[in-house]
Amino acid sequence: MQAQSADQKFIVVTGAAGFIGSCTVKSLNDRGFHHLLFVDDIKRTEKWKNLLNKKCVDFISRHDLFKWLEGKEGEIQAIIHLGACSDTTETDGHYLMENNFRYTVRLAEYALGAGIRFLYASSAATYGNGHLGFVDDHCSLEGLKPLNLYGFSKYYFDLWAKQRGVLDQIVGLKFFNVFGPNENHKRHMASMVYKMVPIVQNEGVIRLFRSTDPQNFADGEQCRDFIYVKDAVDMTLSFLENNLCGIFNIGSGVTTTWNALAKAVFKALDKPVKIEYIPMPEELIGQYQNYTCAHMDKYNQNLGVVSPCKYTIESAVADYVSNYLLPGERW
Repeated sequence: MQAQSADQKFIVVTGAAGFIGSCTVKSLNDRGFHHLLFVDDIKRTEKWKNLLNKKCVDFISRHDLFKWLEGKEGEIQAIIHLGACSDTTETDGHYLMENNFRYTVRLAEYALGAGIRFLYASSAATYGNGHLGFVDDHCSLEGLKPLNLYGFSKYYFDLWAKQRGVLDQIVGLKFFNVFGPNENHKRHMASMVYKMVPIVQNEGVIRLFRSTDPQNFADGEQCRDFIYVKDAVDMTLSFLENNLCGIFNIGSGVTTTWNALAKAVFKALDKPVKIEYIPMPEELIGQYQNYTCAHMDKYNQNLGVVSPCKYTIESAVADYVSNYLLPGERW
């Protein structure tokens, strides 16, 4: 990926002040890309801190984006659409469909009409309980059954893109369990690593949910595909270096148990391991994924890599804890 010169085209990043968005901006800046348009709504959050020392040409509200885009079809290199409501507990279906589905449709139609490279964030939540696996092929899209409205809103755009026959012209990124710096504003939706650290510091213990499926998963042995945000961003930006299109998993391809994640946190903090198991809240039963693991053959083969990630779970947690959480830094 070549760095921009002053007369090169814009890269538009929606959700630029958010978690993955601000890390994407950081990586773009580090690669010499400064001709960026940041799109986000900070409101009363502290997301603005994620953009300190990051360079752009302008910063606008998502409500003003389409007005800004008018007449600029020839000035834009790519749109990286990461802005969305990512709260898996959100129950306002109208809001989610307007914000996550219809806004994305409108932006995709603009990009398609102008021949602009369009990358958008889908989600592993579209896979539901994983009964069809976690394979990013297009054939199984119709059969997926998300477990919550957030997953449904993301699934519906994937389905729209397939039904409109445009999956060969855009890039969908199914993010799995991303964690790392710049997620401070996410509150209850922040990663468990972010939540575990202060509890270990103050109480010396990590509490995990008991298994609701003990025949298949012992307590704390429920699995997730955790991916460090630095790896997720590298994978995302790889699609600015090629002409690949379609839906791709953005995961590690490796399962990590909650017990293993907790032990990595204790190790990063140089604390003895102490794990307790607590009942799962009733509102999560039936929506809880006991197992996720991204099938990464499609990405690895198309990108010519053996593994998509530079970080192991231990090295990722160590980097996050030591370089960001403990000193209170953003990336």
